[in-house]
Amino acid sequence: MKEQYMITHEPPNPVDYNNLRLEGGMSGKSHEASEEGLKNSLFVVCVYDEETFIGMGRVIGDGGTFFQVVDIVVKPGYQGQGLGKLIMEHIMNFLEKHTYPDSYVSLIADGSADKLYKQFGFSYTYPKSQGMYRKY
Repeated sequence: MKEQYMITHEPPNPVDYNNLRLEGGMSGKSHEASEEGLKNSLFVVCVYDEETFIGMGRVIGDGGTFFQVVDIVVKPGYQGQGLGKLIMEHIMNFLEKHTYPDSYVSLIADGSADKLYKQFGFSYTYPKSQGMYRKY
């Protein structure tokens, strides 16, 4: 992995956020929803190659009982270099410092991303529970 990647904990602007999501194969979000969601994040980690926004991840939730890891995405040309793992390391450091003994941390693993998340102690909820969603 390139040593000079810059890591910040400031949210990206909504346009860059959506562009990265789309490039990474995720769905786009409206500008308004992106703006609101980014500013209400509990924690954000962004990775830059000089001025180029190449990866990110966020933690959202109520800051006490429930936390959710979302938006783990790396620009396709930078995948396979350990950046997803680097992003998760920053997220796990945040969670170690800001969760409580009974806090619940969840995430949705797309595709084969479960392999990454298993490295950080995440396990499947099934059959005890099943993830569900509703999209507007």
